[in-house]
Amino acid sequence: MKMITETPRLIIREFTLEDAPAVLHFNTPEQVNRYTGDAGVCTTLTDAENIIRNIWLVEYQQYGFGRWAVVIKDTNTVIGFCGFKNETRINAVDIGYRLHPDYWGMGLATEANQACIDYAKAHMDLDIVYADVADANTGSINVVTKLGMVYHSQYQEGEFTFNRYAISLKTGGSADNS
Repeated sequence: MKMITETPRLIIREFTLEDAPAVLHFNTPEQVNRYTGDAGVCTTLTDAENIIRNIWLVEYQQYGFGRWAVVIKDTNTVIGFCGFKNETRINAVDIGYRLHPDYWGMGLATEANQACIDYAKAHMDLDIVYADVADANTGSINVVTKLGMVYHSQYQEGEFTFNRYAISLKTGGSADNS
């Protein structure tokens, strides 16, 4: 397993198949997937293994990055994911996260994603990074704005209105709204 970066409380690393029970655990609570559009995608250990094997491990090989495991240092517990995804829907790179609800409200999502942004600035050739957040998801809007991302545009998908936020990692500022 490849370690990506760390913070005082967290280790950010690549997923391995041994993480499947944790992936199932942080995807199971209904409120975790409320705004993601993929509720019900991960309901068994096999689903979790398939996500790791067929998505994340493939993305690490293909792009050199993907969603990474968020691990609490003190307990070595995988509590969710964070990091980048080459999002083919928008032909751009997206930053995202998902944490088990037991770890919400502690600043961990901001901490993990800030570590990813800092890592990308130092070690990756990324410029504009986007984050799509349901406008009803005020917690995630707070996270992306704390990261320095700025409102870019809005779109409707199914029952949700999404706000797209952007940041330029090369200039350290907001991305052009064009």
